[in-house]
Amino acid sequence: MTPAIPTTAEVTAAIEAQQARILADLTELVSYNSVHAEPGCEQANADAADWVVRSLEEVGLTVETHLTADGSTAVIGRRVARDGRPTVLLYSHYDVVPAGDPAAWSSDPFTLTERNGRWYGRGTADCKGNVVMHLAALRALDELGDPGVGVTVVIEGSEERGGEGLDALIEEHPDYFTADAIIIADTGNVAEGVPTLTTSLRGGAQVRVTVKSLRSAVHSGGFGGPAPDAVAALIRILDSLRDETGRVAIRGTDNTATWDGIAYDAEAFRADAGVLDGVEIIGDGTDVADQLWARPAVTVTGFTSTPVSEAVNAIPATATAQLNLRTPFGASGTATAEALRNHLIDAAPWGVQVEVDIQEVNDPFATDTSGPAAQALADALSKAFGDRETAYCGSGGSIPLTTALQRAVPGAEIALFGVEEPLCTIHSADESVSPDELKRCAVAETLFLLSYTR
Repeated sequence: MTPAIPTTAEVTAAIEAQQARILADLTELVSYNSVHAEPGCEQANADAADWVVRSLEEVGLTVETHLTADGSTAVIGRRVARDGRPTVLLYSHYDVVPAGDPAAWSSDPFTLTERNGRWYGRGTADCKGNVVMHLAALRALDELGDPGVGVTVVIEGSEERGGEGLDALIEEHPDYFTADAIIIADTGNVAEGVPTLTTSLRGGAQVRVTVKSLRSAVHSGGFGGPAPDAVAALIRILDSLRDETGRVAIRGTDNTATWDGIAYDAEAFRADAGVLDGVEIIGDGTDVADQLWARPAVTVTGFTSTPVSEAVNAIPATATAQLNLRTPFGASGTATAEALRNHLIDAAPWGVQVEVDIQEVNDPFATDTSGPAAQALADALSKAFGDRETAYCGSGGSIPLTTALQRAVPGAEIALFGVEEPLCTIHSADESVSPDELKRCAVAETLFLLSYTR
């Protein structure tokens, strides 16, 4: 006779009983400034990897580590399936983006701090909270009677810097990642308390554009007017990337596609993005989801010429901008990046010289949510969040790992969820996570592992 699956209440109680452990785990993991390939952070990144190894061993997994091609450590823990049960791969990452200026934070970014019912610190949501969530679910699984599902846990250390090392490991050893279902815990809910599965991710690229107009800077009094200003030229080029409404309009790409999934209310977006009072969001308020999930987007993430503190009365001879390109599912990352390159060059005024360097190109991703694993996870999420219906949405972010896994393990279902939601402000100062969201996700993952049968 097959034992009854524990109830949602029983699973919730098992996770709630771990509250002190969850907080202690996240506190310790957040304390590591584990930026990959950042001078001065090498030891912290290695220490975070060691912490993950110890933690996976403590929950009974057989653990191996792999030094990847980009110099990071991928940690893989395994528990073999019993009695013909399926195997589930659980993914997350222990590296973080740089914290930036500590003065921009309300508290030390590497000391987990509780304020107003949230836990603050770099990586609390992206993605150390998800690592801790996996551990809590595995402990609960053992306590409640593990039915024998196979578990492979993959925690990498360079995702925020592109994750090329793990991608190369997947290509070289696809057998390491064999599974029936792959759960990527690196996204999150459309709003706090709303269970969500992510159905698509944008691809992207890093693009650097440099404008040169003079052999060297020249006196603005003697030459200002007719002399071509490199900064002014670059501003014109960048402005051409948007139409008169402000929407991104890269020539040679589809800038009119519409999103057929869940809508994103304009006022909710204003609040989530922290748009200042009196500042308009781009578009007419009805196409927020279209712009986020169905169309290319480009953001100026950096601009370099003469710093204001060093300004002199001279016409700049050169200027550079760093652009982040996002590509929607259905479009090629490479083709979209090339379209951007051509647009930048064609838009150059006054014959200025334009150099475009394209790096870190990755393709968009989409997953089928009609399979048994995705449906089981959606049901588990709904139960964990008080029987609220699970939402399905796209994500504007990119996770190149997903397409690598799709190629390497074509028979596996891939589902994406996680502890993030808009209030987390990942990649910014004062990143935070809701403890309740973390615990509910742990409940959902436990319910899934208890019930998933293929």
